Amino acid sequence: MVRNTTLGSRTFEIANIIVLGILLVSCIYPLWYTFCVSISIKSAANAGLVTIYPIGFSLAPYKEIINDSLFFNAFWISIQRTVLGTSFSLLLTVLMAYPLARPKRDFKMRNTFMWILVFCMLFNGGLIPWYLTIQNYHMIDTIWALVLGGGVPVFDVILIMNFFRNLPKELNEAAVVDGAGPWSVLFRVYIPCSIPVLAAVALFLAVYHWNEFFNGLVLMNTAAKYPLQTYIQQLVVNIPVGTSLTPEQYKKLSELSNRTLNSAKVFIAMVPMLIVYPFLQKYFVSGIMLGAVKE
Repeated sequence: MVRNTTLGSRTFEIANIIVLGILLVSCIYPLWYTFCVSISIKSAANAGLVTIYPIGFSLAPYKEIINDSLFFNAFWISIQRTVLGTSFSLLLTVLMAYPLARPKRDFKMRNTFMWILVFCMLFNGGLIPWYLTIQNYHMIDTIWALVLGGGVPVFDVILIMNFFRNLPKELNEAAVVDGAGPWSVLFRVYIPCSIPVLAAVALFLAVYHWNEFFNGLVLMNTAAKYPLQTYIQQLVVNIPVGTSLTPEQYKKLSELSNRTLNSAKVFIAMVPMLIVYPFLQKYFVSGIMLGAVKE
């Protein structure tokens, strides 16, 4: 490969490095700032003195989190929601995308269902009909309301459908000649060949279920059943007025502030997705690019 060393190409490379460096810093800095606030002393955090490095050092917020049963309960609910929601939505998405990817001679109603999907992607019935539907199925205040409330993301269906359509038709024909039925073709041919797009969609779904807070706010009646992001969104430090506090409680309040405690909880809430993403990142670009190509 011959490398272009003209002044214009070198200028373009330098500009790319600068722009991408700025974007990298803009993505990393909020995470670093949140961590710095969480380990800074109360006075520095409240005064807004923390910028690019922590001021002082205090692990009091993290010690408080360890004793916060509601936080770990919300954390566990979010784990359940993410695992169940990602698995359920991915299964439904694949089962819907497969017949839509088949030729019209195999599925005569394909275009009709495709128009319905596109219509549902552009328009929806609104918040109240959606809430009444969940209520009529008696799922309010249960984990299934969070899992089934948005079970079939239409955009992901279209992404996987286009990926299926781009797979060589000879694979399907060879499987049929060998006696494979539709289910065998799907699970033994299509899915093993579609790992990149399935990993990318799984990442989308996992991030959505982990970060989404509004459904928990609307569908859960008690704070004990809030997922983690809803719990964090509702964070308030309530100091009871007119009540006597023990010396240990006074000491704890002197070390903690709303900012440091909330920053610690936000930082911990980000850690699972930061751990999962590197394992799926290698599939991300290829899955999106191939799934976005329309036949």
